[in-house]
This record gives sequence, C-alpha cells and structure tokens, in this order.
Amino acid sequence: MQPGARNLITDVGGLKVGHAQDDTLKSGSTVLIGDQPFVAAVHVMGGAPGTRETDLLAPDKSVEAVDALVLSGGSAFGLDACSGVVDGLRAQGRGFRLGPAVVPIVPGAILFDLLNGGEKDWDENPYRALGRAALASASPDFALGSVGAGTGALTGMQKGGLGSASLVLDSGHTVGALVAANPVGSVTTPGERHFWAAPYEINAEFGGLGPDTRAGLGRNYRAAKIEKMADLAGLSISPEGSNTTIAIVATDATLTKAQAQRLATAAHDGMARAIVPAHTPLDGDLVFAAATGTSARPTGAEDIATLCHAASLCLARAIARAVYEASPAAGDILPCWKESKPS
Repeated sequence: MQPGARNLITDVGGLKVGHAQDDTLKSGSTVLIGDQPFVAAVHVMGGAPGTRETDLLAPDKSVEAVDALVLSGGSAFGLDACSGVVDGLRAQGRGFRLGPAVVPIVPGAILFDLLNGGEKDWDENPYRALGRAALASASPDFALGSVGAGTGALTGMQKGGLGSASLVLDSGHTVGALVAANPVGSVTTPGERHFWAAPYEINAEFGGLGPDTRAGLGRNYRAAKIEKMADLAGLSISPEGSNTTIAIVATDATLTKAQAQRLATAAHDGMARAIVPAHTPLDGDLVFAAATGTSARPTGAEDIATLCHAASLCLARAIARAVYEASPAAGDILPCWKESKPS
C-alpha cells in the first residue's frame, strides 16, 4: 500500500471535497460529493453524536445511495449545513426523483465548537449558507488544517483541524479518509510533540518525529481543552458532549450497504490509534463510509478485510495530519502543534 497522488480522500475516483468557514465565527462546514450518487453507511461509537439522515444508511433501509455527506462545526446549529447542501444540489437538479420532485439525500454529522473563542452571537443560523458555499467550492484538491469543519476544532491539548489521507492497495483499489478532529482526548503523547499515530506515518506527512520512545503512556490524562472551555462557559467542568471526531472513509470498490457499514466500523480502529482516549461519553465519534464503485476491478470477499484495514490506517494518519496542519488565529484558546514543535 502507498498513498495516492494527492494523499487525500479525493484520490478515490469521482469524489470532491469543499470547505467554507467564517474565521470570526471560528467554525465552518465541509462537504464530500461524488460525480454520481454513492453507497453510504455509518457507525457511531461516541456517547454524544449529532446527526442528520443517518437512519437511512442502515443496511435494511430502502435508500441505496446518497448525493453527499456533510461534516460541520456548530453543534446542533451545524446540522443546517446539510440544508444548504440540499439547496445547492436541488438547484443543480441532483437528487432522488419522484415525478417532478427532486430530493437530494445528504446525511451529516456535527462537532461541538461553540466554546472556542469565536463570536457565536448570530441572529440567523450561519450554517445553511456555509453548507451551500462548501458545496460550491468542491474540488479534487482541498486544504487541510484550520479549514471547513475543522476551523474551530480543538483536541485535548492543542488545536484540532481537518485532515485527510489515502492508500492505493495492491489490488488496485483506493481508500481514503477525511476527518474533522475535535476530541476530548489528545492526538499527541504527553509533551505534545509525538503523535499517537506515529507508527502509521508515511513520508513524514505529519512531521516525521517518529513514535514516543517512553512506555506506560496514557495513564495520567489532562485535557487543557476542558479547562479552557469551562473557563469560557463559567462552569466548573466542560459541558457534556462538547467534543467529537467525525470522519468519512471512502473507497472506489463496489460495496453493498452492509459491507460499507463494516468499513465504517473497522475504521474506528484508526480513531483509537490516533486519539487517547477515544470514544468517550463526552465525544460523538462517528465514521461514515462511502463506496463509489468507480473502480473497474472486481471486489472479492478477500478484499473486504484489506479495505477495512486500509481505512483504519488512513483515518489514523488523517487525524494526525489534521492537528499537524492546524494554523494559529486571533482569539485561539489553545496553541497549534506547529507552534510548539521542536526546532
């Protein structure tokens, strides 16, 4: 396995990603769209998810394909980014057709970034417009770090962000991951230099420092994020559900909805490799899976396990890249990794 040409989820043929953000708001939205509708599934392992249209993705439900997937900041307000994407797709004539009716199918998930130093005193929910703007900007090439849904993301000890990575398998299939990393857990070991995901890094894609050589890590955990957010909220502890890592893994293989759900489930291994702790009651950790079927190569039963393994590797690397690529901005309550990296 080697990274694709872009080392982005858009190495999966037929996919594009768009971002929109408001730097004053310190939040934004990200959309993944295919040239054609694609098979999708979802698996949730966090205790505090926020979602839209995810019931449709269960293998026993009648919807066979979706038009786009949305990741957004904004907590419950951010679910309206899906409405903006629906508006944009309908204007393009895309969606499920029943006579004259056109209904785009756009599941989405949100993360909590309402206590990150941004201005949140809006009169009108801004996320519908952010979702539509993200759709309009969709491209095979896109930025990482403090953009889109990752604009205001925070990890346990430093800024989070938007990350992506890909792998081309020996079978010829491509797998990619896209993630907005905003966990209560940390993406780096104590000292904030080495990434938990370092054993899976390829070509120094997140700094090349290698694994932390110390043993016994992870037993003593402190989250500066909780402390800073509690200060902003005037609380003794951070509000429950004020975190979440939301992700999409994608492949060009032809999968059923049940197989796509297994892909999403297995990809959570990558989240656990990159974030300590992961899947807590305070996080809404969720992974969507998307299968475009654009590869001409057949998908055998033996390929599914390899696709799942590759998805977990891509997601671990994408989470680390999200933090590595984050950039500082006025009003930040936590530093970026690049601000504290060794010389």
